[in-house]
Amino acid sequence: MSNKFRENLRNELNYQGVTVKELSAKTGIPIATLDCYLGAKATVPSADAAVKIAQSLKVSVEYLFIGEDKNLAILPGKPSRDAQEIIRWIGSLNKEQCKAVLKLIQSFKNKQ
Repeated sequence: MSNKFRENLRNELNYQGVTVKELSAKTGIPIATLDCYLGAKATVPSADAAVKIAQSLKVSVEYLFIGEDKNLAILPGKPSRDAQEIIRWIGSLNKEQCKAVLKLIQSFKNKQ
């Protein structure tokens, strides 16, 4: 499982364009510790560290460990990577922001 965490974390950092140094600054986890998670030995983080990393990257801990997010599995089909990112960001918006995003999406749909 540790190799899967390493692979998923590395892929997510690359996808989001986040460096290990930036992740360290966001999470408070030392660069050396993050390097252990990403290195050949693929150390498995503590639950606390995994939660900090997931929150910082706006992904689920489950996604980092197994590569899937069961919360997104209820959606029809398999959402694209970009759609998954949009869904995660929407979860952090307040009510007014959600309404604005909904109007924007509806305007795109009406132009089809």
